[in-house]
Amino acid sequence: MVVGAFPMAKLFYLGIRQVSKPLANRIKEAARRSDFFKTYICLPPAQLYHWVEMRTKMRIMGFRGTAIRPLNEEAAAELGAELLGEATIFIVGGGCLVLEYWRHQTQQRNKEEEQKAAWNALQDEVGRLALALETLQAQTQATPPLSALEELRAELQEVRAQVCNAHSTPKCQAASSKK
Repeated sequence: MVVGAFPMAKLFYLGIRQVSKPLANRIKEAARRSDFFKTYICLPPAQLYHWVEMRTKMRIMGFRGTAIRPLNEEAAAELGAELLGEATIFIVGGGCLVLEYWRHQTQQRNKEEEQKAAWNALQDEVGRLALALETLQAQTQATPPLSALEELRAELQEVRAQVCNAHSTPKCQAASSKK
């Protein structure tokens, strides 16, 4: 099975988002049952939301300066619980996006580091090969050219011939017959 074709991290994030919906529903139920939660957590955002929404609607319809009545406590508690549940889902979804972005950036950074390391290794190899080439060129220039070797060989044969002529030995005759 190919894991790369279906990234496990995305499946994990999808699972977290699916779990956040029941969590949001439990938070809504707790907000409806608890007086403290209802009074201090749900009602203020709900009243603010209602005030902004009604103010915007009134301005769009052309009514300016109209006083907006606050929601009754039951409606405000229900709206606050809904807002809290939606905020929970939004925060979990946003957190998943941030985690996915962070994971992608980490992968990208690792990939760039690997490419940089490969590039540096190639540059080192090119430098090593350039040094080896310079060494070989220096060795080639230090050895006498082929024509000089041929001259030395010819001189050696002349010297042998002179020595053999001076001393007629069987070794000299064998060496001269090899020519």
